[in-house]
Amino acid sequence: MLFSAVGLIIGFPVLLILTVIGFFDTGSPLFRQQRVGRHQQPFTLVKFRTMKKDTASVASHLASASAITSFGRFLRRTKLDELPQLWNVLKGEMSLVGPRPCLYNQDELIAERASRGVFEARPGITGLAQVNDIDMSTPRLLAETDQKMLGELTVAAYFRYILLTVAGKGTGDRVKG
Repeated sequence: MLFSAVGLIIGFPVLLILTVIGFFDTGSPLFRQQRVGRHQQPFTLVKFRTMKKDTASVASHLASASAITSFGRFLRRTKLDELPQLWNVLKGEMSLVGPRPCLYNQDELIAERASRGVFEARPGITGLAQVNDIDMSTPRLLAETDQKMLGELTVAAYFRYILLTVAGKGTGDRVKG
């Protein structure tokens, strides 16, 4: 939580600039969505909006690429759309590193994660799957990767995943063309 507080304080100017640009891009810069958290409890994830406001609430790999705004494409490519999740980390709903929180309608992924004990951990902003381009379009592989990460997570690996993400490793969730 300390790192998220520091990140929010240091990143405040960037957050403010991105919020203002987001107002011009979509009229609503922040995106809130119910996600599956630790012990399968719901929480509201906060991100910068990267898609048009009227886009259906589905996993990214099921959304149309045409729904992504040009500013949203930039946010996704740079992973700056994830910055507001530092608030979720500060609140204790998420961790910096952990399995990406899924939607409640992703039944196959929820079942795969539940069978592997993945929901015992707080969801994270990044992790092993994200830096290896494994997204929610492959539920079993994602759950297996999450389980592996949680079983082998060390302090060094925790910070390595953060550094790899900041350095641009991983492309983020796929969006259908």
